[in-house]
Amino acid sequence: MSPSELIAERRIGCRVEVTSKKRLLETLSELLASANLILTPEIVFERLIERERLGSTGLGHGIALPHARVPEIREPIGAFAQLATGIGYDAIDETPVDLAFALLVPEAANEMHLQLLSQLATMLSNPALRVSLRNAETAAEVLGLFKDWEQRTT
Repeated sequence: MSPSELIAERRIGCRVEVTSKKRLLETLSELLASANLILTPEIVFERLIERERLGSTGLGHGIALPHARVPEIREPIGAFAQLATGIGYDAIDETPVDLAFALLVPEAANEMHLQLLSQLATMLSNPALRVSLRNAETAAEVLGLFKDWEQRTT
């Protein structure tokens, strides 16, 4: 499964106004929960916070990759937020985060979880893609950037 298959335009936020890591995770939880009738934003937020307590998912270069395992789902779900301004996120390089790709996977999806995280980290480590994502103005444009990147790298 590729990153663009994890998300839909309705789960992409552009120029999102948040001022804290907590509010970003709440926003991503709302986007993720919209993909599944069983999930609530509260359930998703709780799982993302549990994972965040183990260590920050801030990768550096303004990127965060919050993720969690969720027993209530059967397929991975993703959401993406491009922030209006960077926020403190306890990233490894202490750079404020302004791009976040959130991922939920089924609880038993160990290998899939690792593969998806690796794909996302590789994709978001591309400097040119990061610049394009920061300049994107619509959800459709963001999704198109992910698809273009995937086509160029496969």
